[in-house]
Amino acid sequence: MISFITSILVLVLGYFIYGNYIERKFNADPNRVTPAISKEDGVDFVPLPLGKIFLIQFLNIAGLGPIFGAIAGALWGPVAFLWIVFGSIFAGAVHDYFSGMLSIRHGGESIPEIVGQYLGKGIKYFMRIFSVVLLILVGVVFVKGPATILQELTGVSGTILVLVIFVYYLLATLIPIDKLIGKIYPLFGFSLLIMALGLFFALLFQEYTIPELTIQNLRNLHADPETYPVFPLLFITIACGAISGFHSTQSPLMARCVSNELQGKKVFFGAMITEGIVALVWAAIAMSFFGGVEALGKTMAEEGHNAAWVVNIICNTTLGKIGGILAIFGVVAAPITSGDTAFRSARLTIADSFGFNQSIIWKRFLVTIPIFIIAFGLTQIDFAIIWRYFGWSNQMLATVVLWAIAVYVKQEGKTVWFILMPSAFMTAVVITYILVAPEGFRLPYKWSCLVGILVALVLSLWFLRFKYKS
Repeated sequence: MISFITSILVLVLGYFIYGNYIERKFNADPNRVTPAISKEDGVDFVPLPLGKIFLIQFLNIAGLGPIFGAIAGALWGPVAFLWIVFGSIFAGAVHDYFSGMLSIRHGGESIPEIVGQYLGKGIKYFMRIFSVVLLILVGVVFVKGPATILQELTGVSGTILVLVIFVYYLLATLIPIDKLIGKIYPLFGFSLLIMALGLFFALLFQEYTIPELTIQNLRNLHADPETYPVFPLLFITIACGAISGFHSTQSPLMARCVSNELQGKKVFFGAMITEGIVALVWAAIAMSFFGGVEALGKTMAEEGHNAAWVVNIICNTTLGKIGGILAIFGVVAAPITSGDTAFRSARLTIADSFGFNQSIIWKRFLVTIPIFIIAFGLTQIDFAIIWRYFGWSNQMLATVVLWAIAVYVKQEGKTVWFILMPSAFMTAVVITYILVAPEGFRLPYKWSCLVGILVALVLSLWFLRFKYKS
């Protein structure tokens, strides 16, 4: 329990101390006119109250990520606490803050356009394709997951449920942001926080023993440690609870609704820290509910005992009937509300790339319909395959965005170590993973680690030596 409480306190302190440091590094200006004001169009550029923006941003970046990812990450033991805490503060929150604030500074542009400003046109064109592919994968993941669960609960055909969810996604993608997302997302975001708060009190006042971060436990506690090494698998598995490239595609949505740059820390940095706390709660309850990390591994190895099953049994047991309702929300409504903004972000990314005016509805249809046709086709592919490639693609996007931020910081003539370190670390993670993973090159583990670390070091040295022309 001490390690768990300490981890939460460190996250909170990270928001106030490191968040202030990052805000000063960016030099947020309360007197600067934001795109929500200068480009207000009643569709995507719409000033919203701070509370709404925060809850929408939190729900956009959360979904199932800090729940399912944390449960899967708990299989490695208390070492997951360290990644959630330090990943959230020094990588995820910085990534989210700068991707949101740079979007504000660049007129509300989508992330590929921002990356292109600092890494060149070639990377911009690559990012346009890569981001749209990732966003469509997110949408598909967050269609098939809820549809499968609803099919089990209702008996309705999975194909029909997929179509129903797609119809909702289509509406949420096209309708002005304050008419649907702005009204229901704050409620859903608040519900997700209530679920986490209820589990937090269950951990405090019910008889659960959370593994401590001791010397003995600071190791790989996975049931199959050789197949599932901490590095790099833990850092791919726990993404949204630490750092996630998907977040950088979502931050520009709220960057178009922020009316004062000083709101950025609360919205972007704060939402990531909040998500880190939610991930901590779920990692802790997963490790303790079944009687320890080893027992969790044995339970999840049984047929049908996936992360959705874990969420359902934990919520129903610890929170009663209310917990059952929240569990359904957590595994159905939360991913749906991330899926619809994924498709909305895909629409805006394509529109920004080709300069399509999105204030006219038929032009929004022109961009949206092909996206949904492709996405529906992808729902026919095995879910496990989509999920594996989504995990690596997600962290690869985060890595590219971190390097773009690093270039921006260097161009501004500021100290770069605070962004260079997470950039290099995530480079080592994604290179090592794609070399060693079954869906990658399947190379020997030690050689994959060596190559990943060398690539990170070479990029870092090149970055430090490179001189930018003014």
